[in-house]
Amino acid sequence: MPIVVLVTVPPDAARNLARTLVEERLAASVNVLPGLQSVYRWEGEVAEESETLLLVKTTRARYDALETRLLELHPYDVPEIVALPIEKGLPEYMTWLTDGTRF
Repeated sequence: MPIVVLVTVPPDAARNLARTLVEERLAASVNVLPGLQSVYRWEGEVAEESETLLLVKTTRARYDALETRLLELHPYDVPEIVALPIEKGLPEYMTWLTDGTRF
């Protein structure tokens, strides 16, 4: 089943991380959306950072390997990694997405 995984990263890490995920077939596609301003609480303080959002298209079957690899590569101690199901989609796109994550 196809899913979308949201991952925020520092701007300087975004493209390399996205490319690695696609090259390793952990994702069929990654959209790199720069220009986010994130406000969050960390270690009891309110923080603000410029970030880039990665929209990672993958499958449930590849999620565990994707999460493991993100934890290896991501510079944050606790990265945002949130998976959302894709309820519907163009059948041809869904097939392409699934095929893009197969070995």
